[in-house]
This record gives sequence, structure tokens and C-alpha cells, in this order.
Amino acid sequence: MKVTDKITITNEDNMQLMSRYEDNHFDLAIVDPPYGIKRDGQEETFTKNRKHKRKHHKQKQWDSARPNKKYFDQLKRISKHQIIWGANYFVEFLNDSTMGWIFWYKGQQGLSMSDGEIAYTSFQKATRQININRGYIAKNGGSIHPTQKPVKLYEWLLMNYAKEGNKILDTHLGSGSIAIACHNRGFELTACELDKEYYEASIKRINQQIAQQRLF
Repeated sequence: MKVTDKITITNEDNMQLMSRYEDNHFDLAIVDPPYGIKRDGQEETFTKNRKHKRKHHKQKQWDSARPNKKYFDQLKRISKHQIIWGANYFVEFLNDSTMGWIFWYKGQQGLSMSDGEIAYTSFQKATRQININRGYIAKNGGSIHPTQKPVKLYEWLLMNYAKEGNKILDTHLGSGSIAIACHNRGFELTACELDKEYYEASIKRINQQIAQQRLF
């Protein structure tokens, strides 16, 4: 689906999407694959008794397993550079690198949740830390996905790791935060989301954000 003239989002498996593109077609892939730690939602009983303020999301089982080597091989084939969230869960699939890592500090989250997340990058740059409180998610339409990241975080990635005119790829769209960031910063994005419910919710969220911007 063509959301804007620069943003294309499909409801399909990421391996199917990637198979259509030639080597190095995309300048930068920014992806947030399942970590395989079963954080795809919460049991209703856990949600009712929770001690944190996270919104309830029903369990869908998509975080029950990590992507395999074939996924990462395809990702590196069709993109010149990669930024991969949850890289500590995929170390064996990544190129050896002691540089370019990113730590997102999202504020103290309590004992049940991590205070931050780690991303691998293929760039030979100094390791960076970005401080954006997870509560910032509420500023862009609220939470529609259990592992949603702030639009502001993706804007920071684009400003620091992408160049004007770059083609961006996302193989796990989720909430659509990256699409809003790409629209805000003028980047071309190709993305896919396998889950139809998340796909439709993200399209709705993206369109609402774009429409809201046009009013001001």
C-alpha cells in the first residue's frame, strides 16, 4: 500500500518482501525483529495485577522465536547498512564489530523491565547513547504495540545515520513509528508487517499523524 509518495507498506512476510529486491537496493535497514523473549503481550491476569503503567496488549505469540540466519543474510544482502534493535539476542548472526553500537536509555523502568535497549549498527562509528523516556510514546498517538518505540528515537537514528535521499527498509513495522519519522524527515521507506491487525492499526496511526500535521 502506498501511504504517501515516499512510504510504501505491505501486509506480508518479510522474507517474501526481501526476495523481490536486488543486492544493496536499500541504503539503510532499521529493524526491530522479535527477540524471542515472549514480550508480545501480557496475560489478562498479569495485566490486572501489574505494578507498572504499560498498556495491556493481548498475547499473539509473534515473540516466541527469533529470526533465523536466512533472515539476517537476506537483510544484509539487500541493504548497504543496518541498524538492528535487540542485537544482544542475535550476536551470532551479526558481523564482528566493536564499534557503532547504540544504547537507548528509556528511563528507569522498575525491576520487571529493562532500562534500555541495545542496537547493532554496521557503521564504523563511536558507540552512542540516546536518552528518550519511553513515556514519549504517548505524544504520537499512544501505544498500539507492546514493543513500540518513540517516533523521536527513529528521527534521531535518521538524523545521525542516514543521508538525504537514502532508501530506508523496515522488515517489522509494528506500530509504524519509523514511518512517521521517515515522513517527518523526508525519507523514502519500504516496510512490511505480517500481522494484519497491527498492519491496519499502524496504517491508521500513520495517516492520522500525517493529517494532524497538515492542520498546523
